[in-house]
Amino acid sequence: MSTAEQHLQRPPAEVRYAEELAALRAGDTDHRPPGWCLSLRAARRFVVGDEEAGVSRKIVGDTALVERALVTLATNRGLMLVGEPGTAKSLLSELIAAAVSGDSTLVVQGGAATTEDQIKYSWNYALLVSEGPSTRSLVPAPMLRGMREGRLVRFEEITRCPLEVQDSLLSLLSERVVAIPELEGPDGMAFARQGFNVIATANTRDRGVNEMSAALKRRFTFETVFPIPDLDTEMALVEAEATALLLRSGVPTAPDRDVMEVLVTTFRELRSGVGHDGSGKDRLSSVMSTAEAVSVAHAMGVRGWFLRGEPGDAADLVTCLAGTAAKDSPEDLARLRRYLEQRVAGRRGAQWKALHAARHLLAGG
Repeated sequence: MSTAEQHLQRPPAEVRYAEELAALRAGDTDHRPPGWCLSLRAARRFVVGDEEAGVSRKIVGDTALVERALVTLATNRGLMLVGEPGTAKSLLSELIAAAVSGDSTLVVQGGAATTEDQIKYSWNYALLVSEGPSTRSLVPAPMLRGMREGRLVRFEEITRCPLEVQDSLLSLLSERVVAIPELEGPDGMAFARQGFNVIATANTRDRGVNEMSAALKRRFTFETVFPIPDLDTEMALVEAEATALLLRSGVPTAPDRDVMEVLVTTFRELRSGVGHDGSGKDRLSSVMSTAEAVSVAHAMGVRGWFLRGEPGDAADLVTCLAGTAAKDSPEDLARLRRYLEQRVAGRRGAQWKALHAARHLLAGG
């Protein structure tokens, strides 16, 4: 990683893991799908890790899902990753794009204001006025670039886009061509090169916002990304990700492991609505995902280090929780307060007792 890249807050996957990708390419003797930088097996190793080869594990989850995703992308069908917010759908799409294409930066960010121009192409209007439509005045958007270069294109939050914008992908995915009617001759048709395909993501909480048409659904293979099932795996992931984020924020101390256990357990109980003793309680409507847990762990570490010169503690956890728990409904803050007052009381362990003692620090208390 160059000095300039080291100062980036979050370099793309192909930069962060450049050495691993180079080593995998150098030793990859398997057959590769046309246009791919790695074979399917090498791409899988890059995503799920290979300890003996010195390749880090980057996704905690179902290896079979990664395999199915890669197989889909080697066909003429797009890949649709669906799931709850914070289940690492975007990270998975980024890692796959880095492995397959060597470039994860061809991204369309879906939203209510996304237009077809932002997906396919637009124009440099100064050149358009002076020269008329030409290849010089054409400004390719991610889809057109991906088709021309034979790379994967990531479409984030596709169901946040208006239906007519979504359906602009129909001919692109089926015919593998983009018509540019403003240009004459061969330049008026852009055909996809080998290696081009689309990875889209959608949150299940957005279902019904702009439901995809049946025609568009048929052009994708759907894969559901589920939350991490067990506590130890989730805690290890949160600890590792938070430690990396803290280092980039100038915090040299790793999070306290006991505090991390309290943090992750709290998130899991508030997410599922089931306490440690199996009893039911209010489930928060806010997204208490693993990604949110990492963000809170990061904030706790920053708060503890820069305000007191020590790792974050249970009091920092209470202080940082409100901004995560009370995003969707004012009732969530009351539910969180009940959790800290009633469900945390009596729990064994110094950090649980500290969490209960710090409950008065919750915002609005």
